[in-house]
This record gives sequence, C-alpha cells and structure tokens, in this order.
Amino acid sequence: MNLLDKLEKKFGKLAIKNLMSYIIAANAVIYFLVVFMNRQDILNLLYLDWNLVMKGQVWRLITFVFIPKFTSPFFYIISLYFYYLAGNGLEQYWGSFKFNLFYFCGIVGIMISTYLTNGVGDSTFLNLSLFLAFAKVYPDYSILLFFVLPIKVKYIAIFNWVVIGYNFIFLTNQYRVLIVFCLLNYFIFFGRGIIYGMKNKKRRYEYKAKTIEVNFKNHVHKCEICGITEKEDEYMEFRYCSKCEGLHEYCMNHINNHEHKNEE
Repeated sequence: MNLLDKLEKKFGKLAIKNLMSYIIAANAVIYFLVVFMNRQDILNLLYLDWNLVMKGQVWRLITFVFIPKFTSPFFYIISLYFYYLAGNGLEQYWGSFKFNLFYFCGIVGIMISTYLTNGVGDSTFLNLSLFLAFAKVYPDYSILLFFVLPIKVKYIAIFNWVVIGYNFIFLTNQYRVLIVFCLLNYFIFFGRGIIYGMKNKKRRYEYKAKTIEVNFKNHVHKCEICGITEKEDEYMEFRYCSKCEGLHEYCMNHINNHEHKNEE
C-alpha cells in the first residue's frame, strides 16, 4: 500500500465529492458579477497576496481559485465545461480523495511560489496542472480545435510542455520558481511513474537494439577463418576451439587448422 492509499484510508471521509462543481459555480458567479454587474472591485478581494494575508485577510489563501479567466462569455462557458470535464474525469479515475489531494496540493504549490516570489497568485497554473493531469490520464481523448479539427489532448499537452520548458530556460528565476512549485501537484502524482516509464523505455530500446543486431547478422554460427555460416551450408558443423582463449568458433574444415588465439 503506497502513501496515497494510506492517506485515503485514514482521511478519505473528509473528501469533498464533486469538488470541481463547486469551484466552477463560484467561478461563474464571479465572472457574472465582474462582467455583467461591473464589479471589478471584487477581484481585489480575491487575489492571493501574502502582504495582505499577513494582515489578516486569510481568505485569500483559497479565494484566488475562484478568479475566472476573462474571455467572451461563449469561450468562457466552453472553458468551464472543459474544466468540469477534466476535474470530473480525474475524480472518476482517482476517486474523490485523491482528486481533492491533487487539487489542494496545487493550491499549496501556488501559495509557496507566490510567497517566494512576492507575487500575486491566481488560478492560471492550477488550471494548467488540471489539464496536464487529464491529458496524462486520458491521452487519447479528442477535442475539436477551433470547433473543426479533432485533436487528442496529449498533443496539446506536449505543446504546453514545450512552452513551459522554453520559458523555464529563457525567462527569469522568478518564473522558474513558479513553474516548479505551481506544478508541484503534477510531479507528486506522476513523477514516479514518469521516471519508471523512462527506465522501461531505455530497457526496451536496449532490447530492441540487441534484437536488431541479431537479425542483422542473420546467423548463429560463423567460422572465424573462412566466414562460412549455417546459412551457406546447413550441414556444416561448428565448434569452439578449446585451445584458444575466449570464445572462437570455427567450421569443421578449420577447427584443427588455424592459429590458436593467445595460446600460452
């Protein structure tokens, strides 16, 4: 039983079922108030700002996840649907407790990164980690790009990882800290599997290379003198010379008629 299973056994009853439904509902309310009621002032109460948290505004440790991405209402509804799809899919795959743990680990990661960089936190990276996790679990799930072109989410995830890697290399240390800690939940849940998969991939590559080498030779036995193999003469017999150091193979015509290797 791994650590996650032990935690679930002990604290599983505390899990919030359908967590994404509550988060999406809160997002929708904030979006409506800001866009349709012109209440931009509400956002100033929600962002994660450690300077204000230390002054007693502790609700900011959670409320930043309710800040929506401000696009047109049409695209916003689509984004909400996808976040619900991703969250619900992960909850079905892991169960409520593990999905809760994944999401709240993401929140903690953003808290740490915001504190270390003295920045202002929102849910951008948290939503990104949610998408990357969904793509990892359901890589072949297809969505319509531009509502026309079907594309599997694993390819969109690869593109996101390329962008993240590029930014990690070429942007500031502050951004590097954001990447490391804001995707902390992803690496906690998938890091071990990724490392194990890389090791298995290396083993498969080495095995394939050896198999190709054997197939390329296309023979089992070969005389070191004349080069004949069982392919050229299926009746020919081959022997290893007992007087040569190491494994040296010869056909019956040369087993007793050759210069011994490293003979003492």
